[in-house]
Amino acid sequence: MLSRPRRNRKSAAIRDAIRETWLGPEHFVYPLFIHEGGEDLEIKSMPGKRRLSPEGVLAEVGKAVELGIRSVVLFPAIDESLKTSAGDESHNPEGLVPRTIAALKARWPELSMVTDVALDPYSSDGHDGIVKDGRILNDETVEVLVEQALCHARAGADVISPSDMMDGRIQAIREALDDEGFTEVSILAYTAKYASAFYGPFRDALDSAPKSGDKKTYQMDPGNVREALREVMLDEDEGADMVMVKPAGPYLDVIRAVREATTLPVAAYQVSGEYAMLKAAIVNGWLDERKVVLESLTAIRRAGADLILTYFAPEAAGWLKG
Repeated sequence: MLSRPRRNRKSAAIRDAIRETWLGPEHFVYPLFIHEGGEDLEIKSMPGKRRLSPEGVLAEVGKAVELGIRSVVLFPAIDESLKTSAGDESHNPEGLVPRTIAALKARWPELSMVTDVALDPYSSDGHDGIVKDGRILNDETVEVLVEQALCHARAGADVISPSDMMDGRIQAIREALDDEGFTEVSILAYTAKYASAFYGPFRDALDSAPKSGDKKTYQMDPGNVREALREVMLDEDEGADMVMVKPAGPYLDVIRAVREATTLPVAAYQVSGEYAMLKAAIVNGWLDERKVVLESLTAIRRAGADLILTYFAPEAAGWLKG
């Protein structure tokens, strides 16, 4: 035999030297759940994860920074008394998210602060947009999303990340940010966000499930790939700096298709259901946590993701560091 591929696998030194895909803490964006309470609260469907108090989020980010994690994204659990049909609390300058942004940036100016822009945490209807007669209103929702994005930018956010899937919101947010002088604030668009069954634990964490209906009129059909490429083209034309595929693991083919369709950085979100499934198997002793988590993250990177939003960020960063 003239060709023996195993020669390139014969030692760790050779395998490491020619590895095509590598993984580091700089690739992770750590999603954090925050709330106004005085203590951290366990999330039953996400073992090891908590809703963090103002003090708790500072402690958690401090640990993450020490592990080499440079980016975090905030998701707020809002008191029911503050929720309205128009999601007014979403752009309150004294609200939970703006205050948390300011506190984190004051402590770690170098930290890349990513913020979620959507109405579901603030909506009395539990939807990402304004609901009227059972319909999600697109253009009226975009007007509120613009105010939310500006609120976050004024507080010190580095990256605005609209997860709502309304049409035209990237251009509207980009123009509003530029008009107010926030030309260096980036937009990470949830470009291909699917109407997935893997979001259940996330909605438990924030008490943000829809009160009626579902999200299929604005989130994407899990059966579609070409539609994702259309969304990429639109978001790129509207001024997105980065694009995202969500979920990640069950949609590796979509990540690859998006990677090949754009020169923009591609992010992928390893969502709460993916975390919960792995954790359940790990807790039962069926899977080796370190090995399976790093393999799953490597697979997402191999598919084409430059960034990975993952609840395993601190664990993975620790393993990679040590």
